[in-house]
Amino acid sequence: MRNIKHLLLSTVVAIAQAATLFVANGVASAQSIVMASTTSTEQSGLFAHLLPAFKQATGIEVKVVALGTGQALDMGRRGDADVLFVHDQVAEEKLVADGFAVKRYPVMYNDFVLIGPKADPAGVSGKDIVQALKKLAAGNGPFVSRGDKSGTHAAELRYWKAAGASESKGSGYKECGCGMGPALNMASGTGAYVLADRGTWLSFKNRGDLAVLVEGDTRLFNQYGVMVVNPAKHPHVKAADAQKFVDWVVSPSGQGAIASYKIGGEQLFFPNATSK
Repeated sequence: MRNIKHLLLSTVVAIAQAATLFVANGVASAQSIVMASTTSTEQSGLFAHLLPAFKQATGIEVKVVALGTGQALDMGRRGDADVLFVHDQVAEEKLVADGFAVKRYPVMYNDFVLIGPKADPAGVSGKDIVQALKKLAAGNGPFVSRGDKSGTHAAELRYWKAAGASESKGSGYKECGCGMGPALNMASGTGAYVLADRGTWLSFKNRGDLAVLVEGDTRLFNQYGVMVVNPAKHPHVKAADAQKFVDWVVSPSGQGAIASYKIGGEQLFFPNATSK
């Protein structure tokens, strides 16, 4: 009996020592953070490429909630996310000014493009997004708007305003209240025009008769930023681990991972982090 007790005690001690070593190696309790981001970054496939590299480097798992930028920023205001990865610089800077995010870091960019039927019945093809929207409004051309307060939607509204068509975008204008992928699907199915970020367009499979019709306008520049939600507002936020993600994604390793993401040999996003 004494030998059995001794054997059991030895086994318990061995298990405890193994568990201690397991924890010390950071394996027992997997770290994770919640990132609120855009449907464009998620649907482009960028995160499936980027986040495994971050986890390998740090051991931290990132759980992505993909929404329009406006909704992602609202998650930050409520403290429902640890880090934000979005693309509406004016709204991002306001979030920081209001104290809900610690600091905004530019991280990468691509551009918006106007997509439409290859035959281009509205005659919008070219490099001027404002003139293109003026033609669509005047001719009541079919246009699918995301209408979801996303970064893409915010940019689209700026272009309509510049075109003098904030109030009257034509009878063909429809809001879907949806993400970038569904908006492209609607445009493909109905022969409509739609503003999209280039990353999602390059990864989009259901193109049908759609093609890029307007690109190259400097106003179509699309900048992304990353921010840690302020723990002074929401003490439960995992600010330290969130900052590790920010530090990594703006580092040479993270920027290199962004640059290496390509589809069909074409780069989707271009790193442009500045020094902290």
